[in-house]
Amino acid sequence: MPWLPRAALLWDVVLGFGGTAAFLIDLGADLWAAGQYVVSGRYLWAALVLALLGLASVALQLFSWLWLRADPAGLHAPQPPGRCLALLHLLQLGYLYRCVQGLQQGLLVWRQEAPSEFDLAYADFLTLDISMLRLFETFLETTPQLTLLLAIVLQSGRAESYQWVGICTSFVGISWALLDYHRALRTCLPSKSLLGLGSSVVYFLWNLLLLWPRVLAVALFSALFPHYVALHFLGLWLVLLFWVWLQGTDFMPDSCSEWLYRATVATILYFSWFNVAEGRTRGRATIHLVFLLSDSVLLVVTWVTHIAWLPGGIPLQMLLPVSGICFLLGLALRLVYYRWLHPRCRQEPDRVDGAWGLRSLEWRRLPQNRRMAQLAQSFFPRVRDEAALPQKGEANGEVGRAAVVRVSLVTQEHRGREPWGTAWWRCCCCGACGTQRVSGPPGAARGCERGMGGRR
Repeated sequence: MPWLPRAALLWDVVLGFGGTAAFLIDLGADLWAAGQYVVSGRYLWAALVLALLGLASVALQLFSWLWLRADPAGLHAPQPPGRCLALLHLLQLGYLYRCVQGLQQGLLVWRQEAPSEFDLAYADFLTLDISMLRLFETFLETTPQLTLLLAIVLQSGRAESYQWVGICTSFVGISWALLDYHRALRTCLPSKSLLGLGSSVVYFLWNLLLLWPRVLAVALFSALFPHYVALHFLGLWLVLLFWVWLQGTDFMPDSCSEWLYRATVATILYFSWFNVAEGRTRGRATIHLVFLLSDSVLLVVTWVTHIAWLPGGIPLQMLLPVSGICFLLGLALRLVYYRWLHPRCRQEPDRVDGAWGLRSLEWRRLPQNRRMAQLAQSFFPRVRDEAALPQKGEANGEVGRAAVVRVSLVTQEHRGREPWGTAWWRCCCCGACGTQRVSGPPGAARGCERGMGGRR
């Protein structure tokens, strides 16, 4: 776990608080919009908004609950009893509970002058799960809601102020969720440098510019042919689900819940790119880009050939060319990012043993979010850090579950003759064998037989 200055730790807490606040604001805006539709007598629109909100919330709680059950026993201690956690998820509060838990751990780490490696690793563990859940919520609820909102505006020929606010915040929120997820994945890879400010801005912009034409095309088709949009989504979703299945995903604890993950990924792929398989991604990303572009063009051509009518207040003659320009600009920024701004591998310097000072008579193995580490291996195939990434099939296996083991760190021999601070042994996770890699005073034996090849 790389060391972070206090300013960076505080920034992580601020981002976490902002993400939680954005989730609550978005939830309130959806409920407000549904209420406005009911007041104006548009009950179908209100029902669609609430249905999308409910389905996304149920899926989010299922993911959160399944991950909690798959995590090692004692990792999240202290936490509420199992029945209380189950009740929280049943009441659709599981994601909020995770957000609060992540903020508490982040504040705990920030307040410490020299936080322990375990506290830092556990904070990252929680942040990774929250980022993944936020991404799922974005594409299961926010993106469909945005498409529905645009379709309503196109049908009515006008937009209320709250609708314009919802459209703008949704586009920004979706792009931000993609950026946050991309940044979170990098914490799984010690050999990958973090995204800089310039790289983050370009990454945010190309996602925003490529998302706008896709959402507009689907919204236009939905406004003109509302009875066929469900068939269109179902047809493409089944094709994408089959493609995800062919790639052999292994993310969830069991085969049944794996299909929930595949179904969610297929929904994401309907709007944007999401990599789930190992190996070079350029070919698959190109296939997906061409597939979505072809489908979007067909949706627009279908509208043109049917000479469909929309209210005169909708400037489609301007929207469609602007969407094409946005797509080309987003594609150019994407190429620029991966050619010149994509962070390269870096070597992290060794830290001095004992730099963290005296901690405790007992140490625990550093927790690692192997679910996200396996996805990081798929997103960044050129960097395979054997100590950080699980092997195939290990994401939910015993190696990933043995995250809390107390280790005696002081030997009687060193206790009597070495000064305090150097006689204490520091423990971290050796991913090569799943056991402990121990570093101690200068000249002391280090490593493990399997993880270090027998070297001392």
